[in-house]
Amino acid sequence: MVNEDSAPARVTGARRSVELDSSEALRLLGTVSLGRIVFTRQALPTVRPVNHVLVDGDIVIRTHEGAALTSRTRQADGTGVVVAYEADVIDPDTHLGWSVVVTGFAHLVTDPRELARYESLLRPWLDRTMEHAVRIHPDLVTGIAVVGDED
Repeated sequence: MVNEDSAPARVTGARRSVELDSSEALRLLGTVSLGRIVFTRQALPTVRPVNHVLVDGDIVIRTHEGAALTSRTRQADGTGVVVAYEADVIDPDTHLGWSVVVTGFAHLVTDPRELARYESLLRPWLDRTMEHAVRIHPDLVTGIAVVGDED
């Protein structure tokens, strides 16, 4: 039985998607701390929720020694590993909001000073030791905003 007082808000008008330019998409990405990283594991796409920070236009996440992404970035040659990173804010009731996808190369951070900086900027959301950081340089940034017709 649904309680009418707790019924979700509805958008009465039509919805439409609006493309975001890359600078606006990165700005929105910087306003949230949680996203999803997509990478290849055993020739198949793998998706993991992670928290991030935007540093000088790059996305930085923390990871641990046993993580598949740590292993993949460590094995990569100097070019890094191709990944996608997605973050969004979508209202569950109205379905309005935005979504940003970044595609680029991920590199394991090896410089101790750089790693220390990221450790101070980004606290892991999981209760475990995260001794590594991965930095993703965006080569392709796309985004959409889903808005109501009145917007």
